[in-house]
Order: sequence, then C-alpha cells, then structure tokens
Amino acid sequence: MQIDVKIGRIGSEADTSVIIGLFKEEQLGESDGASMEPALHRYLRDVLALGDFKGEDQEVAVLYPLGQAPPERVVLVGLGSSGEFTLETARRASGVAVKRALKLGVSKLSIAVHGPGARDGQDGPDKPGVPGGPDNSEVSDVSGAPDDPGAPGSAFRDCAQATVEGLLLGAYRYDDFKTGGDTDRSGIESVAVVTPQRAQAYEIRDGVEAGRISAESTDLARDLSNAPGNAMTPRKLAAAARKMAGETGLKCRVLTRKDIEKERMGALLAVNAGSEEPPRFIVLEHGEASDGTDTLVFIGKGITFDSGGISIKSSGGMEEMKHDMSGAAAVIGAMRSIALSKPSLHVVGLVPATENLPDGRALKPGDIISTRSGKTIEVINTDAEGRLVLADALEYAERYNPAAVIDLATLTGACVVALGYAATGMMGNDDGLQDRVRTAGETAGERVWPLPLWQDYHDQIKSHIADVKNTGGRWAGALTAGAFLAKFVERPWVHLDIAGTAYTDSSKPYCPKGATGVGVRLLLQLVKEWKS
Repeated sequence: MQIDVKIGRIGSEADTSVIIGLFKEEQLGESDGASMEPALHRYLRDVLALGDFKGEDQEVAVLYPLGQAPPERVVLVGLGSSGEFTLETARRASGVAVKRALKLGVSKLSIAVHGPGARDGQDGPDKPGVPGGPDNSEVSDVSGAPDDPGAPGSAFRDCAQATVEGLLLGAYRYDDFKTGGDTDRSGIESVAVVTPQRAQAYEIRDGVEAGRISAESTDLARDLSNAPGNAMTPRKLAAAARKMAGETGLKCRVLTRKDIEKERMGALLAVNAGSEEPPRFIVLEHGEASDGTDTLVFIGKGITFDSGGISIKSSGGMEEMKHDMSGAAAVIGAMRSIALSKPSLHVVGLVPATENLPDGRALKPGDIISTRSGKTIEVINTDAEGRLVLADALEYAERYNPAAVIDLATLTGACVVALGYAATGMMGNDDGLQDRVRTAGETAGERVWPLPLWQDYHDQIKSHIADVKNTGGRWAGALTAGAFLAKFVERPWVHLDIAGTAYTDSSKPYCPKGATGVGVRLLLQLVKEWKS
C-alpha cells in the first residue's frame, strides 16, 4: 500500500474515496471550508443537517455524492466526544473506516488526520499547532525523508501516526494459505493523507512514516503468530528473524542445539526433548554497548506449538497453540521497528524457540532439570514450559549488563481469568520500570495492568527436592509464574503476560480474528521515551 502526504483540500480528487472523522458535537464550519473541497464542504453540511450521523465513537456512514462533489464515496467515521479523544480513538476510527472501505472494493483513498484541530491546522490535543495558514492550492506531494521517525513529536505528528496505524492495522488480513489470494493483502493500492497546512504537513509526514514502521512491524508479528505450526517451526522462525535482520541492518545470531548445549541451557533443552524439531535461540541486536548508552533486553517466549507435552492439553482449541510464540513474534516485530526508527540505544532481542510435544524422550512430571544459572527446577507440570525456556533466556540476558529486561509471553490462562482480553498482565521487581512500561502502553494503545509478586506467591513454588518448582497449585497461577521468573533475574525487570491479548477470536476495530501483534508498539514506544 502506497501512502503519501499531500498538501491541499481533502476531497478535490474525483477518482478517490475519502475518510473523514467527525466529533459528536462537531458542525462543519468556516475552517473546514478552507481545508475541504468547496463542493464537498457544501454537500456534507447539507447531509449532516439531517441529523442522521451522530458522530458516535466508531459510527460509520458511507455517502455517495453522485456528482455533487468530486469523491466517489465519503466514509464518515465518528470520533465520539472531543473531550474524550485519545490516540486510541484515532486508531479505532481509522480501523473501522478502512474495513468498510475494503468491503466496498475501494482501491484509492484520501484521509484527513483524526484529532481536534488536526483537519484545519488549529491547535491539536495537548500541544499547540504549527504556524502557517491553509494552503488552498491544488493537492501536492510532500517529499523528503522524515526528520526523525524514531522520536515523539507534536500532537499533529502523534495523531497522524495513530491515524495511519489504525489504517494499516485495520486493513491487515492473513490469507497466505488461501489459493488465488491477492498479492496485495490490503486490497487498497494508495492512500493520500491530506492536510491544508504546509508547515503542518512535514510533521504529519514524520508521523505517517512512524505509523507505517509501527504498523508494518506489528503486521510482521501477526504473520509469524498466525502461521500454522508446520510452517513456523523453530528453524523457520529463526530464518524469518534472520531475513528481517538482513533487510533492516540488525545483527542476528542463531544458536543451534550444539550452541545451546554449550551455553548450558538445560531448561530449553528439556522442553525440546519431546520434539523432532531442534531448538533455536535467536539473538537480534541494534546498536552497540557503550558508556553512557543504556542497554535494553527484550525476551519473547517462542513455543512454536504447545501441546502441553506429557501433561497434554485437551483437544478443544489446541489449534490455537500455534500462537504460543506470540511473545517471540512481538520481540522480532519490535526489533524491526527499532532498527528502522534508529534510536540511540543498545537494544537486544532474545527468543528461545522450541516445540513442546510428547514422546518417549519428553520431559516428565517429577523430573528435575538444571538451568543455565545453575538453579534446579522440579517439574510439576510439563504444560508450564514457557517459564522454563524464559528462565534460561533471562539468565543469558545478564551478559549484556542491561538497564532493563522485559519479557513477553503467553504464559498463563490464569492471567486471562484475572484481566480478560482487555489488558496485559504486568509483574516486575522495579516500580519505576513498571511505570515506564505502563505509560508506554497507554500511549501505544496496548494497555497493561500491574499485578503483585508478594512473598506468598514465592512460597507457593518452594520445592523440597529442588531450588524451585515450576507450578504453585491452582490459585494465583499468573502470579506464581511471575514469582518463578523472578528467581532468574538480577536486573530491573518486567514480565508481560500477553495470554489474553496476543490473539482474538473476533474482529476488533483495527484487528481481524487471529494474532494481534501485541507488544510491538509498546516496546517501540518505550524505546522512544527511554532516557538513561
């Protein structure tokens, strides 16, 4: 999908469809006349005067000017009350609007940035607008590379980023295994983000590029997670990571079984014992370690298919266990976005990858295994395998002397019971880091919610024959899993349990059924906001 920023009046091109967001209390005024093609402005004022379109959040109406204005179609999308507008409002509005456009077979779109004042160049939310009056000339391209796609910017820039994120994420579909599918999955050939303000256009251009990086990286994570287990084995996941690294300039190292044995990753090897597919340990690296530059390490659980092992899961819904590598997908997608955004940080992504399957060599309940740290684990349940591979990865992260470590994992059904599908569970050992992660999540539209790691939960996983056991009984399962991981961490650390947010069984405003790619935008936002 080609996306360009253009200066001029929206709706001035006859062979396109336009998306325009309107607030609940909004009436088209003189400022809209300066930013909108005059005939379209008159047409919309007449239509809105009927009162049928209310501007409710995510309300959509399709209008057909039929010669009364240049566009083929006008897709109106409600933004709700302007006082309640957030960047997530913009994402959702773009998502529902582009889905409607796709159903109509639209191939060429123009869109105005969603946000208070964003369409007419007045002050945006929280920050003043940029100088420069409306440019009433013909629509023209804004060329040149973004000034800095990796840095937060003005309200115009941020609203443009969110608008484009919703557009691209909402247009996503996974049809790799459908015969006769479109080569361009979106079905939309080109999008013009139109603004009347020449000065504003350059901020919007930077926001559009940041939104493209974020959304395309999220879609990469979705692709990896949506792929079936036979198409996304540990080796194929490693190959995908290596390919992405080659395209973006990241350093990539893939540890094979022999390398993993040399690194004494006994927990990863134990989980892999029941699979014919060899394990892989993926290392992605942006930047260099240096004095005065913080190192952040992101770790993603990479169980490419989880049957539960000897403690086998029930057959109902087991096909969804292809998504058990969603943490790995998020880290790979986030590392892509970081490479393209070029922050001045040293960032490392680690992915322990394996299948969890039963056979005669598989890990058994009651087994005791040794980890890279030297700590021993009594295995109570082989379906609590994600925390085992993370234990080795967390200890491996120590070699980078990181300022912060964050792991992402579809770890426990208990977290879904606690928080449902509305938020990711967050645990950790550093309140300041948790605050940073929570703030980044709010900005990125990926909410997290803190959960405690009290001593009570550590007591539940005490073993009388090993250093720790891998489950703590029925109660507080998400928290005992977090307590388990804490045993293998010595740095500021946050654990994100994405079991409830990694995939959805129904369509959402900017996410179809399947993998969500959660975590990519949060990690990128955290990196953008990070200050040593």
